[in-house]
Amino acid sequence: MVDADQTFVIVGGGLAGAKAAETLRAEGFSGRVILICDERDHPYERPPLSKGYLLGKAERDSVFVHEPAWYAQHDIELHLGQTVDRIDRAAKTVRFGDDGTLVRYDKLLLATGAEPRRLDIPGTDLAGVHHLRRLAHAERLKGVLAALGRDNGHLVIAGAGWIGLEVAAAARTYGAEVTVIEHGQTPLHSVLGPELGSVFARLHEEHGVRFRFGVRLTEIVGQDGMVLAARTDDGEEHPAHDVLAAIGAAPRVGLAEAAGLDLADRAHGGGIVVDERLRTSDPDIYAAGDVAAFPHALFGTRLRVEHWANALNGGPAAARSMLGQDAVYDRVPYFFTDQYDLGMEYSGWAPAGSYDQVVIRGDAGKREFIAFWVKEGRVLAGMNVNVWDVTEPIQRLIRSAVPVDLDALADPHVPLESLA
Repeated sequence: MVDADQTFVIVGGGLAGAKAAETLRAEGFSGRVILICDERDHPYERPPLSKGYLLGKAERDSVFVHEPAWYAQHDIELHLGQTVDRIDRAAKTVRFGDDGTLVRYDKLLLATGAEPRRLDIPGTDLAGVHHLRRLAHAERLKGVLAALGRDNGHLVIAGAGWIGLEVAAAARTYGAEVTVIEHGQTPLHSVLGPELGSVFARLHEEHGVRFRFGVRLTEIVGQDGMVLAARTDDGEEHPAHDVLAAIGAAPRVGLAEAAGLDLADRAHGGGIVVDERLRTSDPDIYAAGDVAAFPHALFGTRLRVEHWANALNGGPAAARSMLGQDAVYDRVPYFFTDQYDLGMEYSGWAPAGSYDQVVIRGDAGKREFIAFWVKEGRVLAGMNVNVWDVTEPIQRLIRSAVPVDLDALADPHVPLESLA
């Protein structure tokens, strides 16, 4: 039984940290719960930052995980705008970076998330260069997109991943001119492969986005501190009033590394190594959300997943493990996107080179279909585009890990439920 005198500390005030704190109380933990956030905003969810909130369709308050009063009501000691700069594993303390205060823990959860990768080229110090990770970033970018749309301005986006494409869609909705620079041959090449990446390329091209594939940004040109253009390694210069760096995110592992915790290699996405119960190499320290690299028996590898559902489910799983429950974390990865009139959900894990073929059920040309990534007849992942209420049967197909009839898989008249 967990003692009421124990102290559980959570470092990281995103969705994973907030849901872990919520779960500790829901499961009856009566000790101290300390939640340390390096932002001054209360814990919030990130998907609206590049979707509804950025588009002006959602109010600012809608992004927060809980009402501000919830934390005091549930006796959560919330520290906003505070950083932790050291973990002393022997003394079982964390140290606040601003004033050196030491807080002792019995169990510690690291939910430190990820941070945007930076462009290492001249001109990134100009005022019109942006990133999108935090609420403050979204607030600023929202105003920028509105101004670009009003003034017929140009936005250059470095990177055709999910953030880059969602911001491109938002920018075009505001009326801005958009050019996307991508070193791969299609958007989302490493995630979806060329077969499905081309679907997103056509979608955006139909809405006026210009792509430049197979090139990289080499310089952002400016004058008097403002952006004028973006140059690429093929010698081209692209008009720009603002530039968004959307080249991915890196797990925030500095605190864990300094504490001597085991880290995953780059081949497995980096991050903090945890076991199937989200425990790190120190049995009293756990990790969840974007920063955790966890073993997944179904896929036979270690995964680090940066999407919303992983934070939503990983935080509670870590909390239950901290309480001594047998909480194995083996969720099938899931994420979603909304771009223009396209809505999509993706379940599974099928990076480039891991599958034999892609099977399409429905009409990809009309963007109403389900795509399945298949290896030796077994479904590794599925993506439903403008087709709804199929996530559960898709995930059952993935979890079954048995070969399926590919003709039946492609046939919309065959219920997915009959294939698992």
